[in-house]
Amino acid sequence: MSQPITLLVGTMTGTAELVAQEIETTLQGAGFTPTIKLMDGLDASVFDDDGTFLIISSTYGNGDIPDNAQAFYASLAEVRPDLSKVVYGVVALGDMTYKATFCEGGLQFDRLMAELGARRAGEPLKHDASSGTLPEDIACEWAQGWVEQELAPALAA
Repeated sequence: MSQPITLLVGTMTGTAELVAQEIETTLQGAGFTPTIKLMDGLDASVFDDDGTFLIISSTYGNGDIPDNAQAFYASLAEVRPDLSKVVYGVVALGDMTYKATFCEGGLQFDRLMAELGARRAGEPLKHDASSGTLPEDIACEWAQGWVEQELAPALAA
């Protein structure tokens, strides 16, 4: 039986969703059963079943969480569920041109998940849109290493 993993996607232009779709294939190849959920309409109850999650979020404006993720983030911050049985990772998308707020959309989720007791597997991937690399390519490379070196040991703990 393969391990389920939920990919939670916060996006403005669809880039984070494209990244999630590419990571989905990588995770399937590693023996996981991924489910992609756009953050539109989600609330803290998404974590009721505990489990493993990968948050993929872009950043827009002045380091803001994408529009489709704001209500979800607010729900987590307000309800403050106990996420001690949740293992998660973060793919944060940003643009280094905006140094002060680089990847803040995803990093805000990272900080809140940690505050709520979730266990992060590995360091967040921070992709720079101004680097000339495709975020989906970098994210798939990262996901392969994340699964092998970070996620597997975290799930075994």
